[in-house]
Amino acid sequence: MIFAGVGAGAGIAPMLVTYVMRYYGWRASFWVSALIGLCAGLVWYLIARDKPEQHPSVNSSELALIRASRAPAVSPGSASQDSPHLEKASQAPSVPWRSIITSKSILAVTASYFCFGYVAWIFFSWFYIYLAKVRGMDLKSSALYGTLPPLAIVACSLAGGAINDALSRSYGKRIGRCGVAFLGLLLAAAFLVLGSRAASPAVAGIVLSGGAGALYLSQSSYWSVTADIAGDNAGAASGFMNMGAQFGGALTASLTPAIAQRYGWTSSFLVAAVLSVVGGLAWLLVDPERQLIPVTRVVP
Repeated sequence: MIFAGVGAGAGIAPMLVTYVMRYYGWRASFWVSALIGLCAGLVWYLIARDKPEQHPSVNSSELALIRASRAPAVSPGSASQDSPHLEKASQAPSVPWRSIITSKSILAVTASYFCFGYVAWIFFSWFYIYLAKVRGMDLKSSALYGTLPPLAIVACSLAGGAINDALSRSYGKRIGRCGVAFLGLLLAAAFLVLGSRAASPAVAGIVLSGGAGALYLSQSSYWSVTADIAGDNAGAASGFMNMGAQFGGALTASLTPAIAQRYGWTSSFLVAAVLSVVGGLAWLLVDPERQLIPVTRVVP
């Protein structure tokens, strides 16, 4: 659901920014974006809580369910569920960075997310230019087909997350987490190859947008598997993993146009397809059942 919001925002932003720039100037587009960011931050501050039971809208039945599902195992006659001892026991120790950066699974998923970021940012930064400059679409057509990748991202982020959870419950996390990501990235590579070679600009736009959707079928796997592996340190582990995607996106900004200028845009998409395959294969090295640290730690 979170990354469906990313896709929706990416689809709305070009139309909104273009409208503001056209009628109020390019500086105004930055002010509008800043206002949206401030509003989002204010909403987060007012609504979000560290724990769901801290939210004022949680009713008594929800609170009971939360506490029952989160209650640690204690012996009869020991401290009660609300005792300071258990509150202290739930506190996580310092972040085990050494375990994170030496974990084969974390390194593999980070490498895969690097490949994911490289491919994803082609759609975010170059797809519209590709349709207009290379495929010869006019402004209206480019804008229309440019909204297809974000729409595909919305649909496939939701679908991928639902499939991920369903398969994990039925067949285990190896299939649900790793299998969905593996197939999604390989499917994205196939769409990239086919779309870049399509003769029709319209067909190319549609097929390549399918590649964006297939790519985001795997999105939920990255974030759920870091929670599986890192437990209470999921924030640190997922942040380390996300660093890989940002490096991939940064590389896209310079390498993609360089390849396109020297070898053509088809080659740029083929390089992205190869990286997508590499990202998919990296998931074969990920073990979602092997945790960095125990989930439950009780202070004696």
